[in-house]
Amino acid sequence: MSNIYFPEEPITFNDLFFVCYMIEMTARQLKQPNIYVVQTMGKPALERQLSIAETNHCLNPKQVSEEWINEYHLTTGTCDVTDVNPNLTDKIPTALQMGKVYARLTASITTDDGNLAESILKVYASPICKYIDNYNTAAYYEPSYIQTRAFYNGSF
Repeated sequence: MSNIYFPEEPITFNDLFFVCYMIEMTARQLKQPNIYVVQTMGKPALERQLSIAETNHCLNPKQVSEEWINEYHLTTGTCDVTDVNPNLTDKIPTALQMGKVYARLTASITTDDGNLAESILKVYASPICKYIDNYNTAAYYEPSYIQTRAFYNGSF
């Protein structure tokens, strides 16, 4: 996928990683599932954010998250992915770690000429996300190729 503002510049993995990190961070802040943020933003907004990620990653992530909340009219919910059973896990992955998990999965399903915004929408809409985002399980810890296979199979 090319940058929508500078077509000669490709979107890099770091751009994708930053956008996935911001999706996770914003969703956690709002207590919403990731899919809410992704679907509310939509494909054109995701393409825009991927194209300006190289610049936005220099900003404070909290500032970028607040801008997303205001720009895309995102609202607060009740889904707290960090509310885990302490008997099952004592470690909650950070938003940055989960951004990397989702960036790798998105990159693994995107063809060389594919649209990363479309891939983001597909990944976050996948039924496997309910397992990846349940930190009482270890699905987020699985190697990337296992997560990719689960994506294509629709389940772990």
